[in-house]
Amino acid sequence: MNQKLRIGTRKGLFIFERTGHGQWRCSEPDFLGDPVSMALRDPRNGDQYTALNLGHFGVKLHRAEPGSREWKEIEPPKFPKSGEEDGPAVELIWELVPGGADQPATLWAGTIPGGLFKSTDRGENWTLIDSLWRRPERENWFGGGYDKPGIHSICVHPNNTRCVRLAISCGGVWESLDAGDTWAQTGQGLRAAFLPPDQAYNPVSQDPHRMVSCPASPDHMWIQHHNGVFRSEDGGHSWTELTDVSPSVFGFAVAVHPQDPNTAWFAPAIKDERRVPVDAKLIINRTRDGGKSFTALSNGLPQGPAYDLTYRHSLDVDDSGDLLAFGSTTGGLWVSEDQGDHWQCLSAHLPPIYVVRFDKQF
Repeated sequence: MNQKLRIGTRKGLFIFERTGHGQWRCSEPDFLGDPVSMALRDPRNGDQYTALNLGHFGVKLHRAEPGSREWKEIEPPKFPKSGEEDGPAVELIWELVPGGADQPATLWAGTIPGGLFKSTDRGENWTLIDSLWRRPERENWFGGGYDKPGIHSICVHPNNTRCVRLAISCGGVWESLDAGDTWAQTGQGLRAAFLPPDQAYNPVSQDPHRMVSCPASPDHMWIQHHNGVFRSEDGGHSWTELTDVSPSVFGFAVAVHPQDPNTAWFAPAIKDERRVPVDAKLIINRTRDGGKSFTALSNGLPQGPAYDLTYRHSLDVDDSGDLLAFGSTTGGLWVSEDQGDHWQCLSAHLPPIYVVRFDKQF
């Protein structure tokens, strides 16, 4: 089967199709000129979703049938009223993932501000998960790169779809074992270097930039944090900080091999106000031993001066674990067919890239 890549950019959705070894074809863009914050092809039924952030005109959500380019606008997540008062506006759909194989019409969405929403009818209607929204700890959540906190990572356990784990910037890591009815703060061991020492390990004040779990071993998880790389082997309850990471522990993106929980990829950069590659050289970091060592992968990537930054949803790996892709804020798109040993530039002239996702199977 030819592999497809969905590339959500500041100026539309582009779909790249792999037609042979090293050969890719790009479609004409959909939603040309519109900022695409999230894109998904549901692996259970082939439904396609695209979320837009139209600023003054608000957040929009569209769905297309399998294989179609005829998009239908559907209702996006929306905060309910509180009495006569309108709820806060959804400013961004920051994450969109399918439910389990036993939930063929279920979707989960994470937003800014930090709302978790669930749909059981293919996105036609959305329900705010009020049990998380009303947690008293939410008063201590705060914005990272955005002014308000947001949910950007949702991991549905493939073997127990009542288990949902998520990460919030800045609000730490949370877990529900009953499909969202109740929640527990997890994330022990995460460290926020930007806080005073006596508060650095407070789980509710953490800034995980991206959290992923290995599909074949879902209790093995990785986080690219604001100031570190962390690994968990117990479903995110406790985390180990990996300190021997070069050239930088800062970044936004992480992807994990679908079968091997010890193999993961990162896009390191200089943190805080700069947010550019270290030494203006673009690399992807890979570990194959659970974080004991890292290899800087640069064959085929620009080695200076290069100022491409990779956002948290802009690095992905396909079902085989061999095919990787990542995109940058300067419109570069690269793929590797050998786990990152060699890279091929598919385009250097796309609009700034917000999301890169392979079409996957279930």
